[in-house]
Amino acid sequence: MADYVLVTDGTADLPGELFAKLGVEVVPMEFLVDEKPYQHYADAREMSFEEFYRRVKAGDKVSTSQINYFTYEEVFTPILEKGLDILYLCFSSGLSGTYQASLMAAETLMEKYPGRKIVSVDSLCASIGEGLLAYRAGLKKQEGLSMEELEKWIYENRLKVRHWFVVDDLDHLRQGGRISAAAAILGTALGVKPLLSVDKEGKLVTAAKLRGPKKVLETFCQKIESEGYKSSEQTVVIGHAANPELAGKLKETLLERGLIKDAIIADIGPVIGTHVGAGMCALVYTSDKDLQ
Repeated sequence: MADYVLVTDGTADLPGELFAKLGVEVVPMEFLVDEKPYQHYADAREMSFEEFYRRVKAGDKVSTSQINYFTYEEVFTPILEKGLDILYLCFSSGLSGTYQASLMAAETLMEKYPGRKIVSVDSLCASIGEGLLAYRAGLKKQEGLSMEELEKWIYENRLKVRHWFVVDDLDHLRQGGRISAAAAILGTALGVKPLLSVDKEGKLVTAAKLRGPKKVLETFCQKIESEGYKSSEQTVVIGHAANPELAGKLKETLLERGLIKDAIIADIGPVIGTHVGAGMCALVYTSDKDLQ
């Protein structure tokens, strides 16, 4: 049986050095700032996180586009030419057409490289939720799981990932059609922040409305305390969009209360950042039950 490489994409939003340590390849994703295209790699080589959010705050127009065939070809071809197969953990189909694009790219490349196998798995996760699933899958691969065993493990665990995040800049949610213009104006005026999550179809949903950083921290703590499977033994992921203060405070609070073993703090990249704006803070962890 041929060996294989675990691959994810640029929306996974974990530090590049962590993926490199696990041997996880990352497909870059395109974003545009004032209509100029850039590729977001895990190491943010084309535009730093700081520069991106500086430009977002300055009012520059930002947008994204899904991964095309040529990007998949550029990442997948060197792997296939080494005689290795590919297990690709993809951004949620509920939020992007990336999964369908990857299936078409895989079909074309497998015809070009007969005998090689490319399996694309819809993570049904987003941002650091996808990153957490890829991180745990990378650890499982290091334990020696075959490609078929790891594919099965991902399908069994993808709905156990819990996403919770709070967005500071409601205008980006309005532009993305997630909330109405009236809700964005009222929420900004009242200092109300929506608590968002990802459902079992991998789609974004609003779970509650929160006011003030203390309420945000308390809610995150309540969520992991009630849903996290052996949370005190978990390494969770905290993500932020140019909001390291709140991310650091959340990690400190979770550790002080004994709710987690440790936390990876990650910068939210430009692809997700385009849709949530600066200031977002997120917590992801795993449960022992699938989302219903």
